[in-house]
Amino acid sequence: MAVEAAPTAPFLNTGKTRQLIRSTLVVMAAFALARVISLGQTVIIAGRFGVGPEADAYAAANRLPELIFNVFAGGALGNAFIPIFAGFLARGDREGAWRVASRVVNAVFVVTLIASAIAAVFAPWLVAEVVAPGFDAANQAQTADLMRILLVGTLIFSVSGLMMGILQSHDRFLLPALAPSMYDIGILIGIVFLLPSLGVRGVAIGAVLGAALHLGIQVPGLIRVRAQWWPGLNWRDPSLRHVVRLMLPNVVAIGLFSINFVVMGSIASRLGTGSVAALDWGWRLMQIPQTLIGTAMAIVIFPTLSALSELGDTEGKRAAFSGSARYILIATIPAAAGLALIGPALISLLERGAFDASASTLVYSTLRFFALGIIFHSLLEITASSFYADKDTLTPMAVRVLGAAINISLAFVLSGVAAVDARYFGNLAAPYLGLPRHVGAVGGLALANSIAIGVEVLILIVILRRRWHGIHENVLRTTLVKTLAATAAMAAVITLINAGWSAVGLDHGRFLFTMLQVAVLTISGIIVFVGMTLILRMEEVRTMLALIRRRRQPAG
Repeated sequence: MAVEAAPTAPFLNTGKTRQLIRSTLVVMAAFALARVISLGQTVIIAGRFGVGPEADAYAAANRLPELIFNVFAGGALGNAFIPIFAGFLARGDREGAWRVASRVVNAVFVVTLIASAIAAVFAPWLVAEVVAPGFDAANQAQTADLMRILLVGTLIFSVSGLMMGILQSHDRFLLPALAPSMYDIGILIGIVFLLPSLGVRGVAIGAVLGAALHLGIQVPGLIRVRAQWWPGLNWRDPSLRHVVRLMLPNVVAIGLFSINFVVMGSIASRLGTGSVAALDWGWRLMQIPQTLIGTAMAIVIFPTLSALSELGDTEGKRAAFSGSARYILIATIPAAAGLALIGPALISLLERGAFDASASTLVYSTLRFFALGIIFHSLLEITASSFYADKDTLTPMAVRVLGAAINISLAFVLSGVAAVDARYFGNLAAPYLGLPRHVGAVGGLALANSIAIGVEVLILIVILRRRWHGIHENVLRTTLVKTLAATAAMAAVITLINAGWSAVGLDHGRFLFTMLQVAVLTISGIIVFVGMTLILRMEEVRTMLALIRRRRQPAG
């Protein structure tokens, strides 16, 4: 055991690690603020629309705008652009850096504008044939109208997303991390001020306002780094072409991920009213811990992995990957179990009586299977980043193709829907998932996604282990076993408290009791889990607690 632990000790205890943890906590805090605001708007929307046709329409309308953004201006562009932009800055060529930034911004905006315009013109056909073929005519028309509004926000995001990469290249993380909160504030403004008079269209207009705020909050940071912009395009610029070459594999990978959800939404539209909204609810709730843990860690660890790759420090990469993976396991495994166990009470707290029993069961059926994905999605973030740090974008793309095929195939099988016509096929999933037919079908879509992402992570880790000649897998295995043991104890306590809560008749949907129930279950679970990790002598938790104690000690 000492042999395996030794290589990782420097990574856990150095000043660099403390800096990484502090940066991660800053990003996590900013993301947490965005999620709190997002939950607030979710509660209001649930109170107004429940999981009815309007909620279905909004969730479906957002699929294609998200796909366009992810393909042309999302993470794929950032991963390709940041190394080239930072290279100009490192060489002291600020004018060259801003010229390439200007050309990339202009090119992305033009391409996104063309794609958005085409989508807006053909919105009715796209909704009827691709996005939501199971909706009735009125709901399809409403979805097309909402899609056209949301596409305006996509145009703004095509610029704002790149601004985030520019600020991160200057080691400025706070404003980019706060930008998602501004987007949620815009939606909240639409909900509070526009929803009463415009209905769900007000929410869509609020989303466009949120996109503008997402860009606006980054302007002070751009001023501080003395950003420059030149109009015009130069498709022959070698730097622009280099960005395009680097981002193409990522575009395919991210595009496939987004297409998965377009297909899943299309399948859900055939499963009855509320199915698309339930799928969206489950996904959004799962993303709260996944974003706070996986995305935050990936944002902070990626520059470190890239620097180690440039230096050819394979042992450093092993330690960095192993350290971040262990912290992700320790955080996501109990989060997944807790979300699955506390899910019914959490949903009741958020919807506040807007759902009937069947609607709540429908949402929970997606949440409990998406909860498993918290672990895999978070691990995928840092595993894919490890390949990107080595300037290998082709391997993650190839694995994503396989994952997309698995996801889509399982989505049809586990939902019981065939591509030709669902009326001729029974629900295959429900009997095996122990759920009613309609509920089991929607839950099967979430399970299909979690399984597919798990397969992707496993394949990438196997490749990474062979390429780096090990990833401290014995230490990872020990952390996994101990985390599972601590999570089992936590789950047992939460289950007992839940049973006692029901036995004394406190689970009848009253808001204050539900809020207290969620708080008691969450706090009890955390206390039991942390206590068990200390009993099991998990060094990662001891290190984290030590850092927190040092930060709380007064100076001098």
